[in-house]
Amino acid sequence: MSRVVVLNGVNLGLLGDRRPEIYGGTTLKEIEDGLRSEFPDVEWEFFQTDLEGEFVRRIHAAADAAGLILNPGAWTHYSYAIHDALEILSIPRVEVHLSNVYRREEWRRRSVISPAVDAVVAGMGPFGYRVAARYVLFGSRWDLR
Repeated sequence: MSRVVVLNGVNLGLLGDRRPEIYGGTTLKEIEDGLRSEFPDVEWEFFQTDLEGEFVRRIHAAADAAGLILNPGAWTHYSYAIHDALEILSIPRVEVHLSNVYRREEWRRRSVISPAVDAVVAGMGPFGYRVAARYVLFGSRWDLR
């Protein structure tokens, strides 16, 4: 069984309540339940924190996983600590954003995380986590049909 780690950062524990006009009404638990349902043979490890150091520690702990899916939230735009932790890993890494950050404020359009991951999914809402899961599980062999 493949183990996939899903890390969600600052303020993402408030999904469903926080600015639903931007982030939608789906909660983090509903996203997790959707991944468990679509990929029942995967050993999922979910974690959300508002503490950057804890997020980095969890990235380090994911080194032996089949893949890492992460939504760093606002840390995306300034956390070189998260960037550097991601560079250490040799597993597939996908950065996910619920909203289309390129249609939002100028400061949100730059990610210091993106150069340290294999793929970025943005603007697909909760479905973006499923796309990321397919990437880490199947890589270039994935088939969406």
